[in-house]
Amino acid sequence: MSQETAAAQATATGGRDTTRPPDSRRWLALAVIALAQLMVVLDATVVNIALPSAQKALHISDADRQWIVTAYTLTFGGLLLFGGRIADYFGRKRAFLIGLLGFAAASALGGAAANAGMLFTARALQGAFGALLAPAALSLLTVAFTEAKERAKAFGVFGAISGGGAAIGLISGGLLTEYATWRWCLLVNIPIALVAFAAAVPLVRESRAHGNTRYDVPGAILATGGLTALVYGFTKAATEHDHWRSTTTITWLVLAGLLLAVFIWWESRTSNPLLPLRVLLDRNRGVSYLVSVLTGAGMLGMFLFMTYYLQLTLGYSALRSGVAYLPFSGGIVVAAIIAAQLLPRIGPRWLMSVGGVLATAAMAWLTQLDLHSSYVTHILPSFVAMSIGMGLMFVPLSSTALSGVSDHDAGVASAMVNATQQVGGSLGAALLNTIFTTAVATYATTHGVAPLALANGAIYGYNVAFTVSAFLLAAGAVLVFLFIRKPAGTVSTDGEAAERAAEPVLVH
Repeated sequence: MSQETAAAQATATGGRDTTRPPDSRRWLALAVIALAQLMVVLDATVVNIALPSAQKALHISDADRQWIVTAYTLTFGGLLLFGGRIADYFGRKRAFLIGLLGFAAASALGGAAANAGMLFTARALQGAFGALLAPAALSLLTVAFTEAKERAKAFGVFGAISGGGAAIGLISGGLLTEYATWRWCLLVNIPIALVAFAAAVPLVRESRAHGNTRYDVPGAILATGGLTALVYGFTKAATEHDHWRSTTTITWLVLAGLLLAVFIWWESRTSNPLLPLRVLLDRNRGVSYLVSVLTGAGMLGMFLFMTYYLQLTLGYSALRSGVAYLPFSGGIVVAAIIAAQLLPRIGPRWLMSVGGVLATAAMAWLTQLDLHSSYVTHILPSFVAMSIGMGLMFVPLSSTALSGVSDHDAGVASAMVNATQQVGGSLGAALLNTIFTTAVATYATTHGVAPLALANGAIYGYNVAFTVSAFLLAAGAVLVFLFIRKPAGTVSTDGEAAERAAEPVLVH
């Protein structure tokens, strides 16, 4: 067979050269790729537990603390589609290796951070290299495992690492913060990345897409710039004297709107769009992506503020806080398994609707927190209900977002699920933290700044933020009920169904 014919066949199969025999070292390669995925998942949950300690050590203000989370999720979500294109065109193994080394270097920078700006920069770099690493890892698995049953097993392992890694991160984050220092929550990535790099060099086979391989650089710049301006506008609302009415806040929000509008216009005109608009125009898919943004924003409210509530209000240690979150991780895994079994029979609409209602009710319950709320009777039930709700949402959401997509658009549609969650988390963290700081400041003007008044002011701020989170989750549930319908011919083969159900969703 000629090189041209092989290239054409590889293009038709999503970049996989079906003329090559299966990789004999594919299961060892899976172990290496899973180790890298573990590092990415660990980094999300491990840093959440360390937030209060890092904020205190680097003298980060309440208005700016959300950048510890947002700097990562914004660059990760904003660059994820572009990172997938780079991996496909530049070489998936090469992108994977560069992502590992870059992630390790950014982690070292964060671990050595001397001030807030240095930490925020490190987190942004982690997100950028994560946006290169994550899609390269998924693409390498798809290329290495071409047989349907083997691929289902490989994605099952990958998904289990994603679910279990979150729980490991919560515990290790608590241990490292309590018995070492919060800096090790970042530095721990270095040995993991170096081991994965050393093993990947001989074990992982290189592959890349053929045919048209031009990049949409303007699209990547416009999308990331627009999202950054939007998040920064939300943040300025917390620090400016006039809050949402300040000239600075309005300027940044208008700039964000213009950049995102130009992005949509550009994507409709360019021959190689970063985000083909046809992917969004299907009703089920478009609504799924919007719901993904809303749930990502709403869920970040719980993670961001509950960590501070547990440690600063209830006096939990970092380790105890990590243990307190374990029922949430376990509930998501169990509910996701149940959802995967029920989805073919009852379709996505009812699963996602029930999940959205449960998550909304859980968040509404958290609005009743006070200075002495019980973990067993108040916090734990909310965590369990929220985790079950999110588990019932994630699996059908991913499946619906991929249903009816052509092979050519499968990669970008899959990446959009992850990207919208990360972007939603970024926007949610900025918006909710702004609402929190504004509420606390308002409370202080009427109740004074005595220690008890400040403590009650923080509770008031948490409850206002949780109320907004509940509205975001409720909006997602309403959209699902009104617009999501069971797709015709959702999946064509058992292998595809298993792959989609097993595909991990990164929760931050």
